[in-house]
Formats: sequence, C-alpha cells, structure tokens
Amino acid sequence: MVEGTWLWLTLLAIGATTILTRGSFVLSGEGARLPPALQRALRYAPAAALSALIMPDLLLDAGAFDPANPKLVAGIAVAFAALRSRSPWLPFIAGMGVLLVLRKGLGW
Repeated sequence: MVEGTWLWLTLLAIGATTILTRGSFVLSGEGARLPPALQRALRYAPAAALSALIMPDLLLDAGAFDPANPKLVAGIAVAFAALRSRSPWLPFIAGMGVLLVLRKGLGW
C-alpha cells in the first residue's frame, strides 16, 4: 500500500511540475518576453540537440573512438555533400550509399 501511494504522489508531483513550468509561459502572455540575447541563443538549440544525439554515434564504435568507423566515414560524406549542394536529398543519398558500400560491399 505504501509503495503505491509513493508512486501516485511521485506521478502527481511530476505532472504538477510539468504543468507549472509549461503553463507559466501561457499564463504570463505577452508580458513576459525573453531578452534578445537569449532569443538569439535559443535559435541554435535544435542544432545543438541534434549534434548531441548524432555525434557520439558517429565518433564511437563499441564505446571507443575508431577512425575506420563506417558511420564516421558516411557522416563525412554527408557533410561534404551538404556543403557542396543545396539539395536536401543528396546528403541523405550520399551518406546511405557510402554506409551501404562500406558495410555490405567491403564488410566493415
């Protein structure tokens, strides 16, 4: 009984915290504006989050850095294709093509 009570209290506390933090922006309305410097910094948040998710997978293979990691080589091909072309599909095709050739063709 006690464990179930603590579970429900924890869930209620998490829900209240979520509602209060997200609802504070809705309730404050236009009166609360972020400073311009913070607004400019928040423009880079999606790119930073994406990099934080992708870079460990590109750089580490089985928990250690390996320069012959096929994902790293494919990531370099993606970066090169993205810098040379404005097409949204070319980096995807280049990266997947390099990764498939390295994994299936060369057996990396």
